[in-house]
Amino acid sequence: MGLVTEVDDETAPTVLVVDNNPMATHRMRNLFKARNFNVVVCEDGDKAVDEYIRLDPELVVLALDIPSLDGHLAALEMREHGGERRIVMVGPRRMAALARDAAHSAGAVAWLEKPITAEALDAVWGQVLGPIPDAPGLEDLDALYPDDRVKPEADTGPMLPLPALPLPAILPAVAPVLEVAPPQTAQRKRGRWPLLLIGLVAAVGAVAYATGYVPV
Repeated sequence: MGLVTEVDDETAPTVLVVDNNPMATHRMRNLFKARNFNVVVCEDGDKAVDEYIRLDPELVVLALDIPSLDGHLAALEMREHGGERRIVMVGPRRMAALARDAAHSAGAVAWLEKPITAEALDAVWGQVLGPIPDAPGLEDLDALYPDDRVKPEADTGPMLPLPALPLPAILPAVAPVLEVAPPQTAQRKRGRWPLLLIGLVAAVGAVAYATGYVPV
């Protein structure tokens, strides 16, 4: 949905400004607000056609170099929907010839060079309010972009059965785990040495007593 700039007058006409240049849209918003227009800004050509159908604006200011759908084709789409509304094509100087051709093809009331000034708008305002020309480009609209006008619907047919998935191989039985007593720790092994030493001393004493040996 576009950005709307309201004015105090509820009966004010609406202008649909289509451009993806923020500076250009800001300038045009101020120009048409000064002329007591409600301003709706849209940055995309395809969405602009939807906004045109929804709003039925009195005036459309349409840039040529916009995304998704260029200004020429967007203007033809608007005219095809039957709205007898005034379209002004805008473009930079390098696209002047293309802007003139697009304005003639889409039946635009005028074209303006960007950046638009108040003086330039005043100079063509009589044309803007004048009669709406025919749009000869409508006869060639299908040939301009036949693949984009009809989009195929999503396939809603039955799904094909999925192939059977292979079963996982049966794992061999796991051999029982034998319980192994934990090895004795070094601390427990060192605990036997005092007992062996006491036994050895006792044996030596017994031998000495039996032989009558008395240490000096």
